[in-house]
Formats: sequence, C-alpha cells, structure tokens
Amino acid sequence: MATMNVSLPDPMRDYVQNRIDSGQYASVSDYVRDLIRRDQSAIADEERWLKDLDASIDESLGEMKAGGGHDLDDVCDTIIADIQNSARGAPRQ
Repeated sequence: MATMNVSLPDPMRDYVQNRIDSGQYASVSDYVRDLIRRDQSAIADEERWLKDLDASIDESLGEMKAGGGHDLDDVCDTIIADIQNSARGAPRQ
C-alpha cells in the first residue's frame, strides 16, 4: 500500500481527529479512504446519469425522426394562447 502525506490547516486536522475520537473512523487513513470512496461513487453516479441522459436524448431524437413527438414552436404557441385566453376569461382550448 502506498503512502501519501497531506497537509491540513489546524481546524481541519482537529475535525478529522474528532471523527476518529468519536469512533466513526479507526484512523486518519480510514477517514481519507472513505472520502475517496464517496467521491468515486459520486463521480460514477454522475457518469451514469449523463449516460442515461444521452440515451434518453438519442431515443427522443429517434422518435422525432420517426414522426413522433410535438413541435416545440406549436406547443409554445398553444401555451401562450391558453395563457392569453385565461387572462381574458375565455375557456381553455
């Protein structure tokens, strides 16, 4: 196992030591390893989310090319007309 030296300001060092003293971690190394695991997990979650988003966009583009979906301009025009009619007291379309 490799070794790394890390410099911390006193308040951070005290914080880590308090976490160890409270029994939440066995050592400074244990604490740092946990932080790294959490960071790795957060990055993996973000990458998975972005991959899922890309797949969803690709699926939506495929549906649009196949003639599915709605034109955004038409949807916005309908919403604006509904708002204007509602402001005039007219029933929704």
